[in-house]
Amino acid sequence: MAVTRNLATLLSRGVRRDHADRLTRLDVPAGLSADLGCDAVGVPARYGFRLLGRMPGSGCVFADNHWWWWIVPAGSDLDLTWPFPSHYARGARVPAADARLILRPEGPSAYTPPIPLYLMACQLTGRAPLWPAGAGGAGRR
Repeated sequence: MAVTRNLATLLSRGVRRDHADRLTRLDVPAGLSADLGCDAVGVPARYGFRLLGRMPGSGCVFADNHWWWWIVPAGSDLDLTWPFPSHYARGARVPAADARLILRPEGPSAYTPPIPLYLMACQLTGRAPLWPAGAGGAGRR
């Protein structure tokens, strides 16, 4: 039931096709590299600390009371189905008016590596990773 309530909160906070003004863009702090563009992957706050603790490295992480958001390179959703209840936000435009930066990476990159993030999100939500057809060298013998 909590998942449904969190999803309803997410949807009611402005996730619409027309990108209503209720979406907030998460801005990468000055001095960090984000040359590949920015998207964000969000998970309900109850997963935040566990996901952060399992990641081998994280870029910028933003949070509010309901969601935690990881900055990933633009296009990190290409051929991936991010597990429910995670939310993929193109352009790092998220339904979180009061999200704040809670983790600044030690290195020069703003990005969290998307594949480890995807695998950890799948593990935490109990979902099997869904890879595109032919991934992993289907033609190899």
